[in-house]
Amino acid sequence: MAKIVFITGANTGIGFEIVKALAASDQSYIVLVGGRSLEKARNAAATVQQDLPESSSDFVPIQVDIEHDDSIKQAFHEVQSKFGRIDVLINNAGAQFDRQIDQIGEREMWNRTWNVNVTGTQILTSTFAPLLLKSADPRLLFITSGTSTLDGTENQMVPVNRVPAKGWPKTGLNLPAYRSAKTGLNMLMREWHRWLKEDGAKVWAISPGFLATGLGGDTEVLRKMGALDPSMAGPFIRGVVEGQRDADVGKVINRDGVQPW
Repeated sequence: MAKIVFITGANTGIGFEIVKALAASDQSYIVLVGGRSLEKARNAAATVQQDLPESSSDFVPIQVDIEHDDSIKQAFHEVQSKFGRIDVLINNAGAQFDRQIDQIGEREMWNRTWNVNVTGTQILTSTFAPLLLKSADPRLLFITSGTSTLDGTENQMVPVNRVPAKGWPKTGLNLPAYRSAKTGLNMLMREWHRWLKEDGAKVWAISPGFLATGLGGDTEVLRKMGALDPSMAGPFIRGVVEGQRDADVGKVINRDGVQPW
């Protein structure tokens, strides 16, 4: 029986790389391609089917916007009626608004950052938990960030950690809202690990590395800063889905091991 994998934010960036990696697997999946726009989700599903016609997996577009409870509920009822369960939930949808502070204001920027990356993720997970627990092998993944590690904030080799010059206003790379939200997401993962432990659910936060995605801004600038191709995330996360990191449940993991807290 094919496992059912629901991925939010699956029509672009890391989410789409996960879809492609699952399509290339020798295992069969029913991949629920979640996207804020149904049209974009459909296009992503069609693209994978066209590019990998030999795949034994099926790709089903699902409209879901984690900023809106009604959208989450609608997606839940659709998945429940069509499939009755999910085996893997990958909370990939996220956003970075720090650079929009001048356009939307500081409070709105912080509120939207938390709403998308933590609150919306929590509400979607809570809504879909009953379907996840119908699986014989429930897996719950949260996509976090390498910038969320408290232990790593002293590393001056990382651009976002560099200390700016004395004076005000400050200049340089600064993502306090995004970093804080992803650190909060790590604790959310720990809470779900605790909450579902007796149900046999395996829970992780996934730190995919410094990747040149649209989330981080201009991809060419990011590449010059050392960002890697987003395609590296797909096989890594597929490996978690397929059991390669079962020894690390309840942890924030990256390709090299466990990310320091």
